[in-house]
Formats: sequence, structure tokens, C-alpha cells
Amino acid sequence: MSIKIGFIGLGIMGAPMAVRLAQGGHQLFVHTRGAVRDEVRAVGATVCGNATEVARQADVIITMVPDTPDVERVLFGEGGVAAGLSAGKTVVDMSSISPMATKDFARRVEALGADWLDAPVSGGEVGAKGGTLSIMVGGEEAVFERVKPLLQLMGKNITRVGGAGAGQTTKVANQIIVALNIAAVSEALVFASKAGADPAKVREALMGGFASSRILEVHGERMIKRTFNPGFRIALHQKDLNLALQSAKAMDLALPNTAGTAQLMQTAAAQGWDQLDHSALVRAIELMGHHELGGEPGGASA
Repeated sequence: MSIKIGFIGLGIMGAPMAVRLAQGGHQLFVHTRGAVRDEVRAVGATVCGNATEVARQADVIITMVPDTPDVERVLFGEGGVAAGLSAGKTVVDMSSISPMATKDFARRVEALGADWLDAPVSGGEVGAKGGTLSIMVGGEEAVFERVKPLLQLMGKNITRVGGAGAGQTTKVANQIIVALNIAAVSEALVFASKAGADPAKVREALMGGFASSRILEVHGERMIKRTFNPGFRIALHQKDLNLALQSAKAMDLALPNTAGTAQLMQTAAAQGWDQLDHSALVRAIELMGHHELGGEPGGASA
């Protein structure tokens, strides 16, 4: 059955996610801050003037924007989703934002008679295009089951973790693990390269052992090939680690390794690399070690 779906936020991740929904046979009503990409127009999406118009037209409204203030603005600001909501509609926020703010947003949406899910994703641009995203969901079980067929068009590993905010909590945990793994792979490859080993061969050898990981496979290759065009920008990962540290502070919890990796990302950002893929974190390790992958052993590259 065709469903009227609103999609707000058509960036690197949002655009291919929206396309997959349209290819699944659903009507698409869209709004985004910049220009609507050709691939979204090509699947017959109706472009709306603002988020209110999207919400009026659609039964399920998906938001996919960068940060907590962006979600609040899109939902409750002038021309926002809230003004177009009514009973029976469902808001699904697939952004990566504050778990604490998410609980407040859910209450405000539900007070208008609509349903809520937070459903952040992991898997990057590749997963968005291939429909293989991991989707972590917070919200009521009945709402999740009703929306799940739509989520299945965008992802493979789809798990309802708990009530409102639980999806965002899970995404923050995911981002901690991913960031620390990127830092570990960066350190290992720079260490091996400066010691005189071929980092590409080191990565190949490690892929067959206990150190093997998706990060070593994908991001390790990017580090070696110097392909830092963004699938997920350092600036966005910085934002997620800050969410982790803010939440940990509120819970009187220490996250020392997360804090250290956040500082590495700040080092990269200070060099102007915050718009590069988060695999470019390796450049911070290279900078401090005066050695680029593939450079002369024991010293800086030419």
C-alpha cells in the first residue's frame, strides 16, 4: 500500500534514503535547506515550500538533519512540522541528536496527537544508497511495527531498543565505538608505516586476524588511499562525541577514551579538516607523529 511520506533533510544521507522510499512505491513530499538533488526529483518527489506543508501532505514525516537545534527548528520553528500535524500522523526523526532533547521533542509531538519514533542510523552514505543501514529505534512498540516496513526499505539491521530517546542513546553509543576504532586504526597504521612496514600490507594481514573490523576494512583503506571525501564528516562526529560527553557528565560518568578521541577530532578540525570524512582523523595522528602513511620510515614524508 502506498503511503504519503514526508522527508525533510536531503543531504548526503537523506537523499538516497528518500529515493529508496519512493522506489518502494510510496508518495514522497520533500523539503530541504539547499537545492533538491536531481535523483530525488527523478523519482517523482513533490517539493514543498516548508516543513509545515510537508507535514500537512504526508502521513509519516521523516526528519534527517544535522544537529539537535536543527531538529527543534524543523519541528517547532516557524514553518515547522508541528503546525502541520494532526492525529494519526507519525514523526520519525532519523537525525543523530541529544537523547535528552529527543524525549522532550517526543512529548511535544505526542501532545499534538501525533506519534513519535527516534530512529537514528549507522552505515554512512554507502549504507544509505544500498538500503543496508543499521537503524536504532526508540518509541512505542505499536508505532514501531506500523512504520517498520518503511524502515526496511532503508535498512537491514532494525532494532527497537526501548521508549522515546532509546534510539538516540544507542546511536551515541555507536558513535563512541566507531570513533575509538577509527582512532585505533589510525594509530596502528601510522605506527606500522613509520616503523618501515607497508601500511597496505599491514592492513591486509590484520584483516585476517582478531583485529579485523569493518573500520579497518573501510576506513583503513580510505586512510591508505587518501580518499577523504565525506561519507560522514569529522564535524558531525565531533558533534556526536560532544553529545556523549555532555550526557556522561549529566550521569556522573567518566568516558576517558571518548574524551581523548574528541580532542583528536578537535586537532583535525583546527587544521581545517572538519569537512573531510572521519577517516581523516588519521591526519591528526600523522601530524603529531611527523609522518604520513607511505612516507619515509622513521621520519616525515616528503
